[in-house]
Amino acid sequence: MTDLIGRTLNRLGQQLRGRLSMPGDERYAAATAIWAKPVGRMPRAVVHCRTPEDVQSAIRATRECDLPLSVRGGGHDWAGRALCDGIVVDLSGMRAVTIGSGNRQARILGGARAADAVAVTDPLGLAVVTGSCGAVGMCGLTLGGGYGPLIGRFGLSLDNLIAAEVVLADGRVVFARRDEEQELLWALRGGGGNFGVVTAMHHRLHNLPSVRSGVLLFPFSEAKATLGGCVDIAASAPEDLTIQLGLAVGPDGAPVVMIVPTWCGLPEEGEARLAPFRKLGTVLAGGLEATSYGLSLAAIDAFIVNGQRTFMETCWVPALDSDCIDVFIRAMETTVSAGCAIFTHEFKGAASRVPVEATAFGLRRDHVLVEILAGFVDRSDELEERRHQKWARATLQAFDAMALPGGYPNLLPPSDTDRAAQSYGRNLARLVKAKRHYDPDNIFRSAIPLPVDAAMAGVARAAGARTRPR
Repeated sequence: MTDLIGRTLNRLGQQLRGRLSMPGDERYAAATAIWAKPVGRMPRAVVHCRTPEDVQSAIRATRECDLPLSVRGGGHDWAGRALCDGIVVDLSGMRAVTIGSGNRQARILGGARAADAVAVTDPLGLAVVTGSCGAVGMCGLTLGGGYGPLIGRFGLSLDNLIAAEVVLADGRVVFARRDEEQELLWALRGGGGNFGVVTAMHHRLHNLPSVRSGVLLFPFSEAKATLGGCVDIAASAPEDLTIQLGLAVGPDGAPVVMIVPTWCGLPEEGEARLAPFRKLGTVLAGGLEATSYGLSLAAIDAFIVNGQRTFMETCWVPALDSDCIDVFIRAMETTVSAGCAIFTHEFKGAASRVPVEATAFGLRRDHVLVEILAGFVDRSDELEERRHQKWARATLQAFDAMALPGGYPNLLPPSDTDRAAQSYGRNLARLVKAKRHYDPDNIFRSAIPLPVDAAMAGVARAAGARTRPR
């Protein structure tokens, strides 16, 4: 087998001149330097793709050698699913974003990040629906969901995915859109990278010359009152106003409360809509201003730390309330390092009005996504690893009494197929069927933890039978 792998990689390298790298190569090091520091065995090779044909060659090689395959887009995944111990399909060089005629769609290549998209759309007064920061890859974000500051007005990122160019496990290049490969398009919108390599996406564009947004930092000593005030504002907020909350450790080593409101409605209403946030407590730093959508995302990028060992847990809660706030405060009182943090993302408005069967995404009701992050500098210290993992899990368990079933699939650990199954709800049976159709050999198994074993397939069939009309 080792000889076969060597021969195959040698042939692939000759075929893709300059686009195959191995351990020790400079391009290999750059491609494997993702947001969360990778652990375990590293890839045998990285294929630096420029075209769908390059992706086809990489898939063919992995199948010939029976090697694992993963897809590296933005590389912003805490679980490191962009890498595997086989061959990595590296799309990070495919970052072009082009605007179609009539300014109604953007064509976004598979390695583009949100920052690449807004750099093109901002000057035109347009916006694609992204996540909360510019560093995240658009493809991975979109295929799994895509919570962000425009969610109330325009829905999830995946709700704005119109079409996709996909290289399938059998090597075919297909176009998933409304009138072609409709089932694949349905599965891509929420099922992640389980069905093929998305080399290009077409996203709906929206007129959005500016937003009013910013980051406000408050002292942790005022957390209960500040967060409670945010809950009150959110209860009557229009769809054009979203509020992201964060509790993290500030530059001086003390916890702080972070509030990131974004108004994407009529510009003349923005100042009045955001004025109440300044009155929630003692503002330590930050401000709120009218700005382009792209610059509003860049404000969050400043808080991202690359190259740390990272653990993450996630859950959905019906709404923020005093019980949630108490969990936030207790968790931050017991942090084990400066890398521990909690963030929230709203789901409401346009996102909640999409019928649950319209896409694979399984939760179409108002809720709040809770993101529990524990990062630290990796010094091969098992004690540090256990301490951070224990803190993240304990914080998640504190939400047990109030959490909804499942969790955001994009943030679930690779082994958590049970919660992934719960996340998709009555869409699970259809999603498993699509997986078996488009990737029967489970080539794309490094993606979102989709249950595809025989036992779970039986569960899916039973769930589908229960939800079919009689």
